[in-house]
Parts: sequence; C-alpha cells; structure tokens
Amino acid sequence: MKLFMIAGEASGDLHASNLIREIRSRESRAAFSYIGGDLMENAAGGGPLVHYAEMNYMGFFDVLKNIFRIRRILKRVKTILITERPDAVILVDYAGFNLKLAKFASNHGLKVFYYISPKVWAWRESRVEKLKRYVDSLFVIFPFEVEYFLQRGIEVEYHGNPVTDAIEAFRHVKLNKGDFQKKYGLDERPVIALLAGSRRQEIKSCLPEMIAAAKSFPRNQFVVAGAPSVDPGLYETLLAGSGIPVIPNDTYNLLSNAEAAIVTSGTATLETALLKVPQVVVYKTGKITYRLGKLFVRTKFFSLVNLILDQSLVREVLQFNLKEEMIEELDRILNIPGYRDRITGGYEEIIERIGPPGSSGRIADRMLKLLQ
Repeated sequence: MKLFMIAGEASGDLHASNLIREIRSRESRAAFSYIGGDLMENAAGGGPLVHYAEMNYMGFFDVLKNIFRIRRILKRVKTILITERPDAVILVDYAGFNLKLAKFASNHGLKVFYYISPKVWAWRESRVEKLKRYVDSLFVIFPFEVEYFLQRGIEVEYHGNPVTDAIEAFRHVKLNKGDFQKKYGLDERPVIALLAGSRRQEIKSCLPEMIAAAKSFPRNQFVVAGAPSVDPGLYETLLAGSGIPVIPNDTYNLLSNAEAAIVTSGTATLETALLKVPQVVVYKTGKITYRLGKLFVRTKFFSLVNLILDQSLVREVLQFNLKEEMIEELDRILNIPGYRDRITGGYEEIIERIGPPGSSGRIADRMLKLLQ
C-alpha cells in the first residue's frame, strides 16, 4: 500500500506523524511518501520529499515573495503523484497548497482523504465547493464542524481531536516541577509560558509584544516555547537583553509547569486548555493582511477555546494595544481569587466536547477500511 501525505506546518507534522504510526501498526506494508517535518520522518522511517520549513509561509506578502518556490514544489509533487499513483493522497490542513493538490489528484483518478479540514467556517467559504468536488472523505477535528458541513451537503467524519492523543502520550514522560527547573536552569519563581507561534512571521509580530508585557511581572519568570524548525537565531535576536530563556521542542513540559500562558492564536490555544493552564490569547499580523482579514473572516472568536465553547472563556487580544491588554488580563489570572478557576472550569467542558484520546487510531482504522 502506497500513501502520499502532505503537512505544511508544525501542528500538521505532529498529527500526521501520529496517523502514520497508527496506520503502520495496522498495515505493516504501508509505504509513505510525504511533505512534512522531523516528526513524520521519525514515524515513516525516511526523509521527506520537501521539509515543511521550505514552504511554511503566512500572510499575503510572505506567500507572494515565495510564490515561485511554492509553484516549483507543487509541480514536483504533481509529477510524483502521476508516476507513483499512490492508493490515497492524505492532505493535512494547509489549505492553500493542499486544495490545489486535491483537485489535481482527483482529476487523475486518485483517492483523496482530507484530514484536518480547511477552516472554511472562518473565511473563504468558497472552498466548500472544492472540498465537495475533489475530496472523497473529509475528517474534521472540531465537533462544531460536523453540523457546519452537513448543512452544506458534505458528509464528514468526526473521530475526536488528535491533540488529545499527543497530550495523552506526553503524560508518560511529563517532568515534575523540580526536574523541569533543574533541566532548564530555572529559578523558583512561578513560570509564565510564552507561545509565540510556529511561523517566523508570527513570532516576529507577537513575541516583542509579549516581551514588553513581561516587564510588568518581575515576580514571575517568563519562558519562551521554541518552535521546531524555527531558526534559533530569530529568538536570540528578539530576546536580546530581556533575560527570557527559550526552551526548544518541549512545549508540553513548559505548559505543565506554568502558572499561566500568553499564547498566539492557533492549535496551541487548545493544547494549553487541555493542559488546564489559564491563558491570554493574542494575535498580530501585518497591517494589510489584517485589513484584508477584517473583510473576510466571519467568526465571533479567533481562539479555538472560545470557538469550541461558542462563548468567551479566555481573553482574546487582537492587533492593537497588545501589551496593555495582556498585562491587564495576566494580572487578573494571577491575582484575582477565583478568576483562574473560572477559566479552568470552562476547560473541562472543552475536554468533554472533544471526546477521549485515540482519534488517530480511529481515523487510521477508518482510512484503511475505505481503502480495502
């Protein structure tokens, strides 16, 4: 059995790697070609066709600047699909690139599975028609997506959220507070985790705002979660003179030993909630990208926490006055009795709605059944 997978960013690399392991545990003959990262390489046992770091761009101008590189990669993948003719193409999130591949693969008679649907419920709803036309099976990871797609005539499958699998696996290697402090040379002050995103542009936009806010809390030590495949030099430049350390590739241990977190909007907000850490959610992008987004984004909230609950549980700080609003909310979390309990109590509802761990295995079972 030959499978081709595409994950274009860090979270997709994580979830795709877990899916690869589950498929291989059930079908030993499964062979994978893929675009992805280090985690997928560990799971698949061979290197990627292209590492996602070569195509992990965001924002209108960042994509435009690298458009010719992206087109070259797209052309290369199309050639491989025609030559290898895999039993299925498994697309993981990363809508701009993957929907082009979905159309190409479908038009050439290949089966297309889409795992982690494009967020068409937030913006670019026109992509719904492409999903309907070119995707054989759509696997969604948020419970509210089921009703959304059914109302638009698309049968979808929900088997849980893969973040629960990653966190369940983490619990077996979790460090206690003493070991965590010793390993990373931290002092006794309570930790505030800074999760500035997984893309270079996100980090450049959001991390300086977080650093500025940190100066108002000298009784806490702030620690940055270093994202995989991000040049350490970027953190060194942005953090110069701040005294704030970076812990690379160990976000869950950082969160588990943190009193609170400031988190750039994305999958990390859900991970923070599942680890029951009170958080402030922030996002900042370029001025033009922000203005364009204002025209097209249609959701009441931008954090996954609030979207899943369909109510405002965690504070969302968007684009303007980030430092001031982060300071205000973090002060509430740290100092107002009962405030953090209200947030963590809401997290329990999220955990119940998402469902139990094991989604990667359930999706692997379903995909293999569809391929038989």
